[in-house]
Amino acid sequence: MKHRRISRALAAAAVGVALLAAPGQAHAPADGAGGVGDSYWPLDGNGGIDVQSYLIRDRYDFDTRRLEGSTVIRLRTTQELSSFSLDFLLPVKQVWVDGVRTPHSQSQRHELRITPAAGLPAGSLHRVLVHYAGKPDTERYAGERNWLANRHEVVTMNEPHMAPWWFPVNDHPSDKALVTMEITVPRGKQVVGNGRLDWRRSRGETTTWRWSAAEPMAPYLAFFAAGDFTIAKGSHDGLPWLVAVSRRLHPADQRASMKLMRRTPQVIDRLEDDLGPYPFSVTGGLTTSLQPGFALENQTRPIYPAVGAGAVWLVVHELAHQWFGDHVAVARWRDIWINEGFATFMEWRWEERTGGRTGAEILESAHAATPASSTFWSVTVGDPGPDNLFSGAVYDRGAMTLQALRNRVGDEVFWRLLRTWIAEQGGGNATSEEFEELAARISGQDLTGFFAAWLRTPAKPASTSANGLG
Repeated sequence: MKHRRISRALAAAAVGVALLAAPGQAHAPADGAGGVGDSYWPLDGNGGIDVQSYLIRDRYDFDTRRLEGSTVIRLRTTQELSSFSLDFLLPVKQVWVDGVRTPHSQSQRHELRITPAAGLPAGSLHRVLVHYAGKPDTERYAGERNWLANRHEVVTMNEPHMAPWWFPVNDHPSDKALVTMEITVPRGKQVVGNGRLDWRRSRGETTTWRWSAAEPMAPYLAFFAAGDFTIAKGSHDGLPWLVAVSRRLHPADQRASMKLMRRTPQVIDRLEDDLGPYPFSVTGGLTTSLQPGFALENQTRPIYPAVGAGAVWLVVHELAHQWFGDHVAVARWRDIWINEGFATFMEWRWEERTGGRTGAEILESAHAATPASSTFWSVTVGDPGPDNLFSGAVYDRGAMTLQALRNRVGDEVFWRLLRTWIAEQGGGNATSEEFEELAARISGQDLTGFFAAWLRTPAKPASTSANGLG
């Protein structure tokens, strides 16, 4: 679901669509593109559609690892279409568009092409129902096999791709939508998802859990976890929170993980001091017994591996993403530093505010300790490429960029810049260039050379005041 606060790049594309559909111009319906044009993954997302909401109804069998279900997608066309695509990996049984069974194909396994009998007018609303069944752990896309499960637990978490393993989707951050899920599992198992638990209902040997999120999200941020969990919940300053820890962990790890998860409301408080109000209606976290090798900022409820009670920095990072990455999402994957660099910088800020080193000290130390010959400096953070999307440089050099900017423009201007960024771009998508333009506007400075040195030059920035150093 696109919002008014969209990037200028996306706005320009929308204008192009509007021009194509101008009154009085005759043109034939077209096949919607099999991608939104992201240079990193050309098949991600799809042209011609803007999804408003997903209602996902999935059933998962732990013994066979089979997932079957149906998803209702409500979408608006952004051009006149003869066909359109969704991103999905499991075999599809049937597709219905506006109550009419509709031909479909999966010639490219990742692309589900749907061809209604009559063209779909530009700007029209439609209800698409897809039935499917398969084994997600056998599916692969873009070199990734992302299904994370064993006989006791399953968690749908990964980035940049996860949704196509469990529901048909317009899989690009530029198309945020509302997500509701009804997940059916064997009776006795629990399900945790984004947002709030609306209800759970048992019938025979199964229980269905319905979770719904009040705010639109990028598709990769939608998740469910099913298994055996200890759940704690409450409300802090009017903000409901729910955390969960897998009971499949060692008892000592369970205790440590729950202690860490319960820090969530406190961390939110501190982040709000710098960034303004938490952007969603609920918060929380989940610790899995599986071994993903990373944590992920799933909207309203990040997921963590078992890392011990002392890893507050990791909770800070994932909760900072609720502002930077979830509320303000990237318009293109090349802009990933405005997710990861910002979240890493907020780790530095946490250390500063809890009596540790200041952000300026961390920057100076990291810059001095990393020789110019290090491959760390060879990553172009403003366009790292798909192979370096989660390179350490994207995180750390991204954070260094922000602290250097803070040094250069001063504290008052810097924090006003971050709050303005959230206020202007919150709920939508943005680019690095838009952040750079805003920084120049708020500070009144020409920052072209500064951002070139930090984001676009594969070399160590010189220790100059112009670069926020020295």
